[in-house]
Amino acid sequence: MRKNSIKNTRINGEVMRELSNIIRGEMKDPRINPMTSVVAVEVAPDLKSCKAYISVLGDEESQKNTLAGLRSAEGFIRTQLAKTINLRNTPEIKFILDQSIEYGINMSKLIDDVNK
Repeated sequence: MRKNSIKNTRINGEVMRELSNIIRGEMKDPRINPMTSVVAVEVAPDLKSCKAYISVLGDEESQKNTLAGLRSAEGFIRTQLAKTINLRNTPEIKFILDQSIEYGINMSKLIDDVNK
């Protein structure tokens, strides 16, 4: 399977949807911020590994705590993912903090300040 094939794109979308449902609905870790969203998911063509880009709305301490909580719950998340998605291999998830939403909000705020 090639990296940008239609099948890989569909698997990325399905894993992203289920991952966000698991984080939002089934995680009970108090370290995880309720305003956590899954921005993008990249599943490797061999379905062995997966990079999940996570965006957290909050301060830097909240982002670090959320990332630590997600990394400690990787096994639980992978188990829940295996129950909901029927794949030959359930990918090993690596969480990466994504700052793009926060960066966009800051740039929009700066543009609004310049226009005034």
